[in-house]
Amino acid sequence: MATALTPALLFTTPAFATGSTAASTTVTATSDTPLDEMSEEELRIAILRILADEDSGTAVVREALDGTVEEMRAFLESGYRLAQAEDDRVAIFRILADPTISDALRAAAEEAVDGTPEELRYFLEVGQYEVDG
Repeated sequence: MATALTPALLFTTPAFATGSTAASTTVTATSDTPLDEMSEEELRIAILRILADEDSGTAVVREALDGTVEEMRAFLESGYRLAQAEDDRVAIFRILADPTISDALRAAAEEAVDGTPEELRYFLEVGQYEVDG
């Protein structure tokens, strides 16, 4: 089944990359079905969409591995958000490890690294470019 879905999933957009300035890691399905009412197949499709994103980091991939229906729901409800935050925090630490960054970017990154998952994502998608832009 995953092989048949892969081409279609590669052209989908993750929920946080919708172009809004306030990033969100909310997961949505192809239907309006609430998460707790999704079938096992719908849950797997939602997770495959996340994994198809080339920016999915180590923590997201680790947490998204196959599990029971309850484990998949838990991943989509909160696990994805927390795993993405872990990956985002690592990305910010990589920025901080660069000795050539400006003082302004270093200060902004140091402030962002302790933020909420949404603040971490915002910094990586927008904030770092506002500082050095």
